[in-house]
Amino acid sequence: MSGDFLALAQPGVQQLSPYVPGKPVDELARELDIDPARIVKLASNENPLGASPKALAAISAELAQLTRYPDGNGFALKSLLAEQCRVEPDQVTLGNGSNDILELVARAYLAPGLNAVFSEHAFAVYPIVTQAVGAEARVIPAIDWGHDLSAMLEAIDSNTRVVFIANPNNPTGTWFSAEALDEFLQDVPERVLVVLDEAYIEYAEGSDLPDGLDFLAAYPNLLVSRTFSKAYGLAALRVGYGLSSAVVADVLNRVRQPFNVNSLALAAACAALQDSEYLEQSRRLNEAGMAQLEAGLRELGLGWIPSRGNFLCVDLNRVAAPVFQGLLHEGVIVRPVANYGMPNHLRVTVGLAAENARFLEALAKVLARG
Repeated sequence: MSGDFLALAQPGVQQLSPYVPGKPVDELARELDIDPARIVKLASNENPLGASPKALAAISAELAQLTRYPDGNGFALKSLLAEQCRVEPDQVTLGNGSNDILELVARAYLAPGLNAVFSEHAFAVYPIVTQAVGAEARVIPAIDWGHDLSAMLEAIDSNTRVVFIANPNNPTGTWFSAEALDEFLQDVPERVLVVLDEAYIEYAEGSDLPDGLDFLAAYPNLLVSRTFSKAYGLAALRVGYGLSSAVVADVLNRVRQPFNVNSLALAAACAALQDSEYLEQSRRLNEAGMAQLEAGLRELGLGWIPSRGNFLCVDLNRVAAPVFQGLLHEGVIVRPVANYGMPNHLRVTVGLAAENARFLEALAKVLARG
């Protein structure tokens, strides 16, 4: 007789729902019999430029070595990151995307009887990694869709081991200042690890957002997580990293899977990291696309949450699910965020100018239908 394997799973896992990614183009094409070439995907905060040509060349050069395991220590990438981020190589932890860094933190520092603190409307992976190891997820109500850092401090108790904060935050795009971050870090107990998720930080260059790296030396309980999936355009390769004290990095490497970053990802990330022209082009494209979307939404009489990422959360002033479905029938994929407690919003990624225009045209058409 077979057992009830859901009931046999850890209680925290039983209560989880699987992470739902943005709908793939091929899936929508099959479902609605739409030519894939006509579909615009603005759902997953991907870089519309495509990968850096230098990254593509590095991948091509690495293909002959596919029979070999990757460098499990990621020496070349760690060395480049250490130089660029003003840390030592032993302060770098490589991950299969920055999600992997978040999971390593949970596996290393959380357990039943302990808790993690994070904000309402924050990245869905925070509760997933917390509950998966049987720890308590303490979700703190947001202020104006962003982090209430004071309330998060008050929620920390003797059983808190991790605080997840994101700047800018996904999916809302909200952010906090360097002064707010410094005050927060000063008040967090030294025994609590603060994970500062900066997946979108490259898009905020020159803005009023703090650079988490500026705080690493002063706060040994700080870990900054970043990714190559967004501004660097390598989402398919899944490569991210954490920057922390050498002690924290050593702990994370004890639970890190061997060869968790593949050879093609390592080579591409090294090349992308050195392609400053591509990164600047990504920023310029994002700034122009953001302005285009904001102007178009203004013409439609719609509001949005100001964002420092490569996406906008659009306020439809109505339940968003029917609008999302209508957009799918127009061949436009965006992201519903009802699972983040935002049933009236849709998140749209900044795309190429033609893609942004296509979204705005489709949205106007769907809204006109009522």
